[in-house]
Order: sequence, then structure tokens, then C-alpha cells
Amino acid sequence: MSSPTKQDQQSQSSVKRVAVVGAGVSGLAAAYKLKSHGFDVAVFEAEGRAGGKLRSVSRDGLIWDEGANTMTESETEVQTLLDNLGLREKQQFPISQTKRYIVRNGMPVLLPTNPIALITSNFLSAQSKLLIILEPFLWKKKGVSDDDTQESVGGFFQRHFGPEVVDYLIDPFVAGTSGGDPESLSMRHSFPDLWNMEKRFGSVISGAIKSKLSAKKEKSGQTKGSVEKGKHQRGSFSFHGGMQTLTDTLCNELGKDELKLNSTVLSLSYSHDGKSAFENWSVSSAAKDDKHSQSLSVDAVVMTAPLCNVKEMNITKRGTLFPLDFFPEVTYIPLSVIITTFKKEDVKRPLEGFGVLVPSKEQKNGLKTLGTLFSSMMFPDRAPSDLHLYTTFVGGSRNKELAKASTDELKKIVTSDIRHLLGAEGEPTSVNHYHWSKAFPLYGRNYDSVIEAIEKMEKNLPGFFYAGNHRGGLSVGKAIASGCKAAELVIAYLESPPDEKTRQE
Repeated sequence: MSSPTKQDQQSQSSVKRVAVVGAGVSGLAAAYKLKSHGFDVAVFEAEGRAGGKLRSVSRDGLIWDEGANTMTESETEVQTLLDNLGLREKQQFPISQTKRYIVRNGMPVLLPTNPIALITSNFLSAQSKLLIILEPFLWKKKGVSDDDTQESVGGFFQRHFGPEVVDYLIDPFVAGTSGGDPESLSMRHSFPDLWNMEKRFGSVISGAIKSKLSAKKEKSGQTKGSVEKGKHQRGSFSFHGGMQTLTDTLCNELGKDELKLNSTVLSLSYSHDGKSAFENWSVSSAAKDDKHSQSLSVDAVVMTAPLCNVKEMNITKRGTLFPLDFFPEVTYIPLSVIITTFKKEDVKRPLEGFGVLVPSKEQKNGLKTLGTLFSSMMFPDRAPSDLHLYTTFVGGSRNKELAKASTDELKKIVTSDIRHLLGAEGEPTSVNHYHWSKAFPLYGRNYDSVIEAIEKMEKNLPGFFYAGNHRGGLSVGKAIASGCKAAELVIAYLESPPDEKTRQE
């Protein structure tokens, strides 16, 4: 076999290398996009597994998720990724996913599926319905104050639709999707599309209708072929085997050499000397239980670790410590996920559908959980035919201390709520519990300062890009989009002329 020519060696040395810190879905999506573009990638993950908040378990004939249970593909980055990975055939859509329940007066009530059904149902009072009908007229004028950048989710929706909508629609929704509560969450960061819609149109309902009509018009302008190509079943979905199928597939695409598990990043050093356009960063990492660190030279860094972990890293710029003391404290929401099974014959009032959410006001009726997904109703292959499989969430900002409770205590709480809501009798046949001490960053009302700090960090560290659920959204789709966008910024940065990089400093 002939040895590599000088030209081959030069070609190999010119391949740019990128370090990705964190092997959650945003980091893996970024790494996959960078590798597909021809870059060398090295993904550092402190834990012994990849996947982050996508964590699926298969045991004793059961399949459950201990993190995110479903996702959507509202983002074009998600659609592209699923197509490129060949995951369409593994998508699994829930049965009766439009059937979702909210607890009112201690009992599950089927949630109307659209605004017209909501108005014609008995779910809301006549006064709340009237506020919804009048909202386009009451908020017809634009020019809403720009001083409301710190307005809470609760404040925003109460202005537009009244307190009942906040208590029985918004409160359970935000608790079920982010573990948060309407008064703690920032409207601007939790619902940026609606926040911007108010700025443009005044009325949220009018803005939503106009945006939908505009999107339809834009779609009709496309060629028939492109429309057909982009046609997929809508709504929430998972994958056969659970959500971790997505991150497992990404890991397989990357390979063992590129994915460095049990590797904690100790320090990052930027040392551009002006002589070379490449390998400006040095990443020092240590394997678990190994006292010796290893160093890797890279051209750029994509950081996806939680900000609380980033602040602990030693970052230097040209030999001088780059302090991260300008970062404000980030609040994290704790959550416990409890997976139970009951014999079907013991559940007297089973409900078909996606699941049930519990508004905080329903705590007065003795309910302590945030909500329960009907996992085996959605995906019948997740449990034997004689069992119901349920996934229940406890904690969040509503009950932070309860999230830390023991498995035995949580079993009692969950069993009590399922007994109350679904008529379950006796004890569950199995109980599994997973605790997330930092399930979500809280998009609080002063979250602008966190975003500003991230932007300052990126601006002052050339070739350093941050991705993940600390900005842009908490959903799986938003995390993927964040990772892909960071990868695009890396590509643009590394493919720009060397003198442009110098100007960025």
C-alpha cells in the first residue's frame, strides 16, 4: 500500500475540526450537520450515555420515556433531520392524540380541539367566552407598549382573555410543557411568536388568523411537487422504541471515535496568534476516574452544556482567564417522572387519548401531580395487552420540594391522583421513578439578562457558539433547531476569509 502523498497530507490537515460539548439532542444535531458538511467533529459528554433529556427504557415488556415523551416537527430543521436520517418509517403517532383532558372540579374534562368548539362547549364560563369573541375588537389597535418586555405569561393572557383562561388553559399547559407557572414565566421568551404577534397586530386572534392565511398563500405558491414532498402527518409523535431512537440514530451516524462519553471538559483555551487560520482552540478533557487530562486542538467550539456547568469551566483567551461572572443566576425547575402500570380490570374509568393535565387550582381537590400521559393508550405496543401504562409528572415550580420526594412517597401521591381521576383500584403492578434535578431552565421575567450574557460570551470568544434549551425554546424541536443553527454559524465562520475572523476579534 502506497504512503500518502504530500498533497494528501495537506488535504487531510486542512480538514477543519469542531468540538461539540454535550451529547444531548442539540449537540448531536449540531455534530451531525457539521460532519455532513465535511468537518471532523469530537463530541464530549460527561455522562456515560448520550441523549440528554431523551431517555427511553425497555424492560419487562414495557417501553417508557423518562424525559421528553413526544415532539413535533414545526421546525424545518426537524423535518430535514428526520428525512436525512431515514427516520420517517420509525415515527410513531399517538392514537387519539387530539383527545386531551383538563381537570375541572376534580374530574377530567375533554378539552375542545379548536376555538369554535371551545366557544360552543361548557368548558368556560359565558364571561370568558365573551372575552374571547371580543378580543379581536378590544385589541384591534396596534402600538402595544414596548415596555412590557418582562411581562409574565399570566399577565399577557389575562389581559387578552381573562383569569379563567389563565387558570384552566394556560396554567396546566405551561406546567405540562415546561414545569413552570404563568406568573414566573416571561411571555417574550416562553411564547415569542404570540408576543411578536401582539406587537404587529394588537389582537392575538386576528394575528393568528392573518398569519395562517399568509402561510397558506405562501404554500399555494409552491410547486405541487414540493408541497407533496413536504406532506407529513401532523401533530405530536414519538418513535418505535421511544424518543431515544432519535438520539441513538444520531450517535450511530457519528461513530464511537467521534463520540467521547464519560469525558468531562475541564478547560477551553483560545490562543489565536494571527499566523494560522486554524486550530485556535484547545479543549482539555478528562475521562471518568482518570487523573490525566487530554488536549485536542480544534477550529471552533459548539457549547450545549447547561449554563450552570459552563460557568464551572475554565475558559482562557490568549493565556488570560475569561471570567464568566457576568452571567446571572439561572433558575432550574426540578421534576420527577413516575411510570406506573395498573391491571386494566382495576382501572374503572379509563380514558382514551393523550393524557390529562392538572391546573394548580385543582390542588384544593387533593390533586398533587402536574399531569399524566396515557402512554399505552397512545402507543399500545408500550405495554402488555392486560396493562395500562401511565407516565405522571410531579414537581415543577408548583411543588419544587415534592419533586425531590422518595419513590415510596411519590408512588402514594401518583396512585391517589390516578385513583381519583381514572377510578384505579388497588396498587400499581409496577413503579419506576426518575428525578431530574434540573429538568428545564426557567424562562423567568428577567431572562433577557441571560440571553444578553450568552450573546456577550459568543461575541468575545471567536469561534465559540452556544446552543441548547437555554434560548430559543424548551421543546425537542427547538433544541434541534438551536443545534443546527449553531452548526450553520460555525460553517459560515470557518469558511469565511481569515482576515474576516481577525476583524471579529
